[in-house]
Amino acid sequence: MKHESEPDDIAESIIVECDLAEPPAKVWRALTEPALLASWLLPNDIRPEIGARFTFRAEADAGSGTIACEVLAAEPPHLLRYSWRADDPDRHAPDRVVDSVVTFVLTETGNGGTHLRLVHDGFASAAPKVTSLQAERTRRRDRGPLPVIANATTRGGLRWAA
Repeated sequence: MKHESEPDDIAESIIVECDLAEPPAKVWRALTEPALLASWLLPNDIRPEIGARFTFRAEADAGSGTIACEVLAAEPPHLLRYSWRADDPDRHAPDRVVDSVVTFVLTETGNGGTHLRLVHDGFASAAPKVTSLQAERTRRRDRGPLPVIANATTRGGLRWAA
């Protein structure tokens, strides 16, 4: 079922879908509690309230920079959408920014788990950044794959807190 505020698929989007054994409330926590989100993404100060501004901070070994975000939609435990504005990490193009939107849609499955749909869209104005996504995955290989991508391709799961 499509949420009325769910984005339409567009060519400039990264879309990942996967099924998780955990219920939507637990997945929601992993997306909205700063410590849990930091354990698989980046340190942050997220507050899942419409209009709340928060920041992801790059880890020391990932370079410098921050990602400025604003919550655009929050319907616990089913929908989270926020803007994502980051400087391009390519030091040869410091004036290039990624100005995009990230949407998580959580739907309960028949067995009590969660179907997770992640859409990161808005790359039309930052096309060179899309090509550097593979470089980011390569840089992170020594720390393991990006968790959501791992769930889409393996039986591994996000690291959940008790």
